Amino acid sequence: MKIHEYQAKGVFAKYGISVPRGRAAKTPDDAARIADELGGRAVVKAQVHAGGRGKAGGVRVVESAAEAAEAAEALIGSTLVTFQTGPEGVPIGSVLVEEVVDVETEMYVGMAIDGSAEGVVAIASAAGGMEIEQVAEQTPEKIISVAVDPVLGLQPFQGRKLAYGLGVADSLNRPVAALMSALYRLFEENDCSLVEINPLGVTADGRVLAMDAKIDMDDDAMFRHRDIAGMRDVSQEDALEVEASEFDINYVKLDGDVGCIVNGAGLAMATMDVTHAAGASPANFLDIGGGADEEKVAKALEIVLKDANVRRVLVNIFGGILRCDVAARGLVMASERMRGKMRPMVARMLGTNAEEGRETLANSGLDVVLVDDLNQAADAIRKAR
Repeated sequence: MKIHEYQAKGVFAKYGISVPRGRAAKTPDDAARIADELGGRAVVKAQVHAGGRGKAGGVRVVESAAEAAEAAEALIGSTLVTFQTGPEGVPIGSVLVEEVVDVETEMYVGMAIDGSAEGVVAIASAAGGMEIEQVAEQTPEKIISVAVDPVLGLQPFQGRKLAYGLGVADSLNRPVAALMSALYRLFEENDCSLVEINPLGVTADGRVLAMDAKIDMDDDAMFRHRDIAGMRDVSQEDALEVEASEFDINYVKLDGDVGCIVNGAGLAMATMDVTHAAGASPANFLDIGGGADEEKVAKALEIVLKDANVRRVLVNIFGGILRCDVAARGLVMASERMRGKMRPMVARMLGTNAEEGRETLANSGLDVVLVDDLNQAADAIRKAR
């Protein structure tokens, strides 16, 4: 789950990480009042779950409360298109109005889960204010990283190593190291998958401020963080992904045309590989889960078919806790609800009650090809273009 910049900065403040003065505004009048409190000159920043806001016109410096109101009126209710949103963009529901800070140096710091390190990795770069992916690609020598021991946590010497690597003044080594320690506590205690400060600014008077803030959290851990869960903004998420989450269906929309319905995350990944091997591209990742019933299976197919890009459907069920006959009845149930929207289907069913499931699909009147293995599934997908 992602949260907005102003929300992330609120979390930062709880951990002693300094941020610029400012508040979120949902109306032009609110923006004017906040700018007036800040002395008139302020930065008005669109609150969306995407980077590249500045280049897209989503960050504006204003010189008065009146200008802040004008900027907020132009942004709130509009759609912002950045390199991370795609052409459809995302809606702006609020803006962050902040003080203008005289920053002399911009840096990047962050923490992420690294599979190769089997844990959390703390990252720092003196090339702040740029997309870290671009820095990694063009000047990888500017990135410093340290793996964090999951038992010991981020050690003081590691924080100092990152500070030294950033090349900050000697007087700032301890403050930066302390910030990295606080950032790790925030990361661990809130079950984060990613935390970034870009840029981390050093001001003319020697302060270290988080000029921007990004926090992503593990969806499966949100039951432990009800306060943060309440910050979710579904307007920033794909509508089909939101609908799927309401039914406890693991669904991620992709840009292909083969809708995938699978039970089990590993099997879902293998199914996506088969789709690619067939010269096609998956329209989604979807894991129904082991304990699905007919209604949940039906809902999964309905969500897949609501994607206008889907031209064919690949079903790959290994019957265990979810029996194949239950899955088949769910698919038929969805077909009755989605008349006129059904697409050619390829189905592979193995395991518990597989024969009953195959028979149900064969007698359903659906445009379905039943296959026994993944090679046959790939061939059928090619023919179902």
